[in-house]
Amino acid sequence: MSKYAEIVLNKCLGLKNNEKLLIVTDSKLYDIAKMFFDEAKKITNDVKFIKIPIPKVNGTEPSEDVAKEMLKYDVELLITSKSLSHTKARKNASDKGARIVTMPGITVGTIKRTIDIDYSKLEKVHKKIADIMDKGEYVRIKTTLGTNIGFSINGREAFGRGSGLFTRKGAFGNLPTGEIFIAPVEGTANGTFIADASFAGIGKLERPIKIYVENGYVVKIEGDKAEVLDEVLDSAGKEARNIAEFGIGTNENAKITGNILEDEKVIGTCHIALGNNAGFGGKVNVQLHIDGIIKKPTIFVDNKKILDDGRLLI
Repeated sequence: MSKYAEIVLNKCLGLKNNEKLLIVTDSKLYDIAKMFFDEAKKITNDVKFIKIPIPKVNGTEPSEDVAKEMLKYDVELLITSKSLSHTKARKNASDKGARIVTMPGITVGTIKRTIDIDYSKLEKVHKKIADIMDKGEYVRIKTTLGTNIGFSINGREAFGRGSGLFTRKGAFGNLPTGEIFIAPVEGTANGTFIADASFAGIGKLERPIKIYVENGYVVKIEGDKAEVLDEVLDSAGKEARNIAEFGIGTNENAKITGNILEDEKVIGTCHIALGNNAGFGGKVNVQLHIDGIIKKPTIFVDNKKILDDGRLLI
């Protein structure tokens, strides 16, 4: 496992011997985080290890003390059961210049499958997709299962060009890498999407979840564990139903496991997330961000088809 930790610390983050590293974890992922800690100590002596409680949902803010601590480091690894990616604490640390990688819910299997990849090759694919999204105005997603949803991306910027390499000041993303994503313009999404692979907070789906969307918000949910998803959204308030993110998976080594961190990177899938998008160009700041994974989509950006039944065309 030390090989994979070395790839993350040296190649992906470019950790130097004069830099300060913070690792945030919890009781569930402590052993994995400790492996990174031990490897990091071979590079720099200035490594701090913090264990935090496990909240109920992704996107929950850490404590004020932890948020303040995150402002003091050059490099940060957030290896937690629930994602800290879409939090004010993470964004504030990024804005101050920290290079941050989040690995929410990471498993040993995911690490072994998806970390040792050709990052240069992936970077070329990501650039092609991101360039199309940056110039695009409208996205339409369809599947044979019944997904049919469209939304504006006019004026929004695609994220993920770094392709797992976070060596610039303020760079942020999660690992494993393997997605290009963007924040749809709030209030513009209409239609239905059917998550048939997995959903954050639920895991691998036995039956699909059908989600109805009107004017940018989820209005109705049907299917596998629909009542569970409704409860999660209700607990976070109306803005949790915002169509927050659209992303395309690109990692050829990733597979559907029920772990969203890996599932959303699977090539031939796309995902739509609900809730917070303030950290990547959107306007909604709510303590929730959950993704639903869609298999074999056909995707149009304006009039250009970029995926056909899950097959990347660029």
